[in-house]
Amino acid sequence: MLSEQDVQFYKENGYILVQGVFNQKEVEEMREAVDKIIQRAARAKADQNHAWQGDFLDPQELKKLVLKGFHDVHYHDSAFMRAAIHPQMTAVLNGIIGPNVQLHHSKMLVKPPTNGAAFPMHQDYPYFPHRDHTMLAASIHLDDADMDNGCLCVIPGSHQQGVLPHVGVHYLNHKEYPISSGTPCPAKAGDVLFFNYLTIHGSDVNRSERTRRNVLFQYRDASDIPTVDTHFDWGMGLMISGENPDFNNAKPKYEIISEK
Repeated sequence: MLSEQDVQFYKENGYILVQGVFNQKEVEEMREAVDKIIQRAARAKADQNHAWQGDFLDPQELKKLVLKGFHDVHYHDSAFMRAAIHPQMTAVLNGIIGPNVQLHHSKMLVKPPTNGAAFPMHQDYPYFPHRDHTMLAASIHLDDADMDNGCLCVIPGSHQQGVLPHVGVHYLNHKEYPISSGTPCPAKAGDVLFFNYLTIHGSDVNRSERTRRNVLFQYRDASDIPTVDTHFDWGMGLMISGENPDFNNAKPKYEIISEK
């Protein structure tokens, strides 16, 4: 799936856009799954808004913005489990990460028309730090994305700067790293943007009349381990490709605590 030049581009720039990973039928299945998850969340009164609440915009404007986000969507619909282990996906992951690849988690992000919220520039590292920094995101586009509807922007090569100090843990100073400092990554439905969790990235407001739906999977090398006890869940570490070389570190360790 990737040439040697593609792999080298990823290593140098910290990201790569791979076109046509998913076909139209697969994209439509995931679109329907996203819609159903939103409907079930609303019925369960678990519908939440994940728009960033900071000083990026006027507070009154922030109230108008919407960003729908739900984690671990492969628990909610089998379309996403199929996507996580799709042969085209694993082919790219093997080229970037290596033969032994684990799934860390998944999530969906939906920017509705005209008021889909921005996501300030940041690294994903603070959310789930790992020892070897093999963690990457694979952002599946379920709609055509451009700057009008808030496509992802990245700063090429920024992963080579290492871990940067974030404001409030999760965001970089937006005055030092405005979204305009990033390189836009317009994409078509079915394309996937792969980027390292140290690569600085963000996205602007959806100002168009078009929805921007993305499903994102976080992957890592099976030998890479978390350095902080955070963002753990039951399915973390599912083998997507290859084998787990550490027999004694094959799954998260949890205990069921009985109520007294």
